[in-house]
Amino acid sequence: QVQLVESGGGLVQAGGSLRLSCAVSGSFLTITTMGWYRPAPGKQRDMVATITNSGNTDYAGAVKGRFTISRDNTKKSVYLQMNDLKPDDTAVYYCNAQYLSYGSWYTGWGQGTQVIVSS
Repeated sequence: QVQLVESGGGLVQAGGSLRLSCAVSGSFLTITTMGWYRPAPGKQRDMVATITNSGNTDYAGAVKGRFTISRDNTKKSVYLQMNDLKPDDTAVYYCNAQYLSYGSWYTGWGQGTQVIVSS
């Protein structure tokens, strides 16, 4: 069983910063793409940022230039540095990882961490 555990959410004023962390544990051979998602109107979860195991990144337009995704493969972790936060960034943020376990590929999700940005 593979688990993704997020941390780092909280309450912050507009213009402030937060850093989210997500650690992956359990029985898997390798992790490829990791990312962060949040709910969006009409969607269960919308991509915020993703990073491949070679370090290629992709960002949603609304966060480009403000958020930075990174990962530490030795720690099996992914991070999201969020700067210049806006009230519209308020959401539950979910960690995501694509991993290979016992010969099959899976998509794992964390339980979510709440981010609240006050104006």
